[in-house]
Amino acid sequence: MSSFSGVDYFDLDALLTHEQKLVRNTVRQFVDEDVLPIIKEAFEEEHFPTQLLPKIGGLGLLGATLKEYGGAGIDSIAYGLAMQELERGDSGIRSFCSVQNGLVIYPIYAFGSQEQKERWLPKLIQGEAVGCFGLTEPEHGSDPSTMETVAQRDGNYFILNGTKAWITNATLADLALVWAKLDGVIRGFLVDKGTEGFSVAKIEHKMSARASDTGELYLNDCRIPKENILGVEGLKGPLICLNQGRYAIAWGAVGAAMACYEEVVEYAKQRVQFDKPIASFQLVQEKLVEMLTEITKAQLLCFRLGQLKEEGKAKPVQISLAKRNNVAMALKIARLARDLLGANGITLDYQSIRHMLNLESVYTLEGTHHVQTLILGQDITGIQAFK
Repeated sequence: MSSFSGVDYFDLDALLTHEQKLVRNTVRQFVDEDVLPIIKEAFEEEHFPTQLLPKIGGLGLLGATLKEYGGAGIDSIAYGLAMQELERGDSGIRSFCSVQNGLVIYPIYAFGSQEQKERWLPKLIQGEAVGCFGLTEPEHGSDPSTMETVAQRDGNYFILNGTKAWITNATLADLALVWAKLDGVIRGFLVDKGTEGFSVAKIEHKMSARASDTGELYLNDCRIPKENILGVEGLKGPLICLNQGRYAIAWGAVGAAMACYEEVVEYAKQRVQFDKPIASFQLVQEKLVEMLTEITKAQLLCFRLGQLKEEGKAKPVQISLAKRNNVAMALKIARLARDLLGANGITLDYQSIRHMLNLESVYTLEGTHHVQTLILGQDITGIQAFK
């Protein structure tokens, strides 16, 4: 069984169903037994641990909320708890799963043809195929409406041209969901690995998300069958997908914060300076109290958001608030933990520096902290401040 008992100061456990606890505990054990023993080396060597893929698929973590095509059919809170535990291991593991789930499986299920669903969903859900989501471009991140990637009709085909950047799972992917403008309207296209004119390159020398596969997609007169287009038009297509990803991030950030908090509490009780454990000093205790308080608030936020999502009532702005709050909270906690660990905190023998570096990416991806702020500001005031 897992050696991690969790952080639960307000007894949220009492509000969870048996299935939700079972999912969380199963993923918690997977993280302790399969992820943590290898993640330090994966991070240091800058590669995604592909040996975990069969286990991830076997645990039902892909297509987890779907009841069709082999999905596990778990509820939104159970899914959130799974993402929490995965990011307690590493952002790269959670990111792999939430991209596969929210940005590839979900849009094919929601907007794909029956043929597209039958061809791809079973393989993606079992982990036999990997997908990626091509929206961001080298010059177009927070404002994807200005993307330059284009599609042109050519008989029974579409021809794609453009470049996508900062794409999770890029070099692992058997399938890329690429967003491009067709006659000026943003559309989604399914591009198979090996298609002529389609190539990928790994982004090297990252100091964050090192255990995540990140790359660029190049489309040079890439010809795909007309059947590979998704049935959604406009920016709402990718934005609906990003909401799924942000939901997973809101939960995942709690897991990263929990990992840092647990590590530093144990360290502070054992580390002796000035003839007593540093946990006995007021300055240290204040930091630990602040960490626990913020984690607890974020947990309550996630739980209520999960209830709303399960009821079909979660608004995109509520997901933005949770993503914005929880990632900033986790990053602050990771930095505090690194501080309390002293010089030991800069080595990968401790988790906090790895989580701290990873969270710098999570703070930016799938809608930066600033973009989430402006989304909420517009909702509060009715005034759009993006332009």
